[in-house]
Amino acid sequence: MTDPITAEIIKSALVYAAEEMGIAVRNAAYSPNIKERLDHSCALFDRFGRLIAQAEHIPVHLGSLPWGLRRIVEVVEGARDGMRPGDMWVANDPYVAGTHLNDVTLVRPIFHGNRLAGYAANKAHHADVGGSVPGSMPSEAADLYAEGLVVPPIRLVRADRIVEETVELFRANSRTPEARSGDLRAQIAGNFTGERRVLELYDRYGAEHFDVAAARALDDSEQRMRAALHAIGDGTFEAIDYLEDRDGIPSIAIALKLELRGGTARLDYTGTSPQLSVPLNAVFGVTLSGVHYALRAVTDPTIPMNDGCFRPVELFAPEGSLLNPRRPAPVSGGNVETSMRNADVVLQALAKAAPQRVPACSGGTMSNVMLGGERLDGRTWAFYETNGCGMGARPARDGIDAIHVHMTNTLNTPIEAIEREYPLRVTRYEIAETTGGRGRYRGGDGLIRSIELVEGCAHATLLADRHTRKPPGAAGGESGACGHHSLVHAGVERLLPAKTSLELEPDDVLTIQTPGGGGYGPP
Repeated sequence: MTDPITAEIIKSALVYAAEEMGIAVRNAAYSPNIKERLDHSCALFDRFGRLIAQAEHIPVHLGSLPWGLRRIVEVVEGARDGMRPGDMWVANDPYVAGTHLNDVTLVRPIFHGNRLAGYAANKAHHADVGGSVPGSMPSEAADLYAEGLVVPPIRLVRADRIVEETVELFRANSRTPEARSGDLRAQIAGNFTGERRVLELYDRYGAEHFDVAAARALDDSEQRMRAALHAIGDGTFEAIDYLEDRDGIPSIAIALKLELRGGTARLDYTGTSPQLSVPLNAVFGVTLSGVHYALRAVTDPTIPMNDGCFRPVELFAPEGSLLNPRRPAPVSGGNVETSMRNADVVLQALAKAAPQRVPACSGGTMSNVMLGGERLDGRTWAFYETNGCGMGARPARDGIDAIHVHMTNTLNTPIEAIEREYPLRVTRYEIAETTGGRGRYRGGDGLIRSIELVEGCAHATLLADRHTRKPPGAAGGESGACGHHSLVHAGVERLLPAKTSLELEPDDVLTIQTPGGGGYGPP
């Protein structure tokens, strides 16, 4: 029989093991997007494929990583020859792995002797995986194939040796091949770290105690989530918000009916816009992530993140809709922009149930910037980052300025890293003052980032939102200011759309200003 103290020790060890996996990925990564911005997530699963520990990395991976793990295992066990000791599998197909093509997922089956003990998995955003534009997130993509290399589950490691042909596949389809192979090896190191920690627990406590501890952890999270939902109270709450199309018109609807009953939550997205021929569709795994993030944030963020948290939650998104598209709808922006708006919608519904727990709307966009091109010496390069915005004011304090919020938990790219790695110069980086909404508590301000191309030629892709529809305030607070983009070419400045692609020449300066957060309470 496993005593409660032993079970708690194993549970806590698994949580830290997932965090340690992330440290290994970060320390070994080549690209600034992973090494500096920490755009990756790591998790451990039991032998039944149930999430037992996920590190506090990227919220957009909260539901998509477990959703993707199950589908990768289904493909490997069904259409392949099955997972074997010494294997590691890689995939980035969004309709299998659960996000978008840039997010490359690695899965390592963990065997203790001949017994399957569980899985180590991680997901990292590779800055370029091919496609029509550097950064692999073209704002005009009409289908998945325009967005880059699509990889179904294939072996990356066989008999504990890297399959070099798989690495070469990624290298051959990227503008930055050295970074691709380096980042893949960093992800391999992360999974090996998780495997090592799980096997240490097996050796120390035995398989039976490990399984019991994992099951108890799931049950505990389920009970705590049910209790937290029950404390909010029963009722049906509706919310709707809109993404802006490529013309800046806020016409793309996310509609939600949230029903809370007896410690359970049912979310119905009937009324959401149909899937689009532009890359704002979010695969179902991304939709799950927004729901689980918002529910955890409003209920009890201290509940351990595992499959137990998901048990009281039921989710329906019509097939063929923006939040559950059919293949091969383009999805690169759904992982970033649509996921942010989905989180806003869930939080707005929850605000009607528990207004004292929910802040005003934050900036509502990741403000994606993708740059890439060719240096004078012929080398190609690709740069990707998201930018912080204003956090919405909270019921008892101001919002935070210039910070990544909600579905992105990444950092900025340090100026030193940008200017060392790329032919770019950061000419301006500051808080966009007075962009936060007024209120009893002030919304956070957005930021301003100006980047100059120093040499060669480059292509820029911008993917943002909240350029025409302001982030709303709450409880009588005023809205935050919209964001905007601009380009200075030959000394002349012109405004740019939120979603656009353009060519850059040396000395061109691209400026990103992100939205502010809404205020809370009457000014």
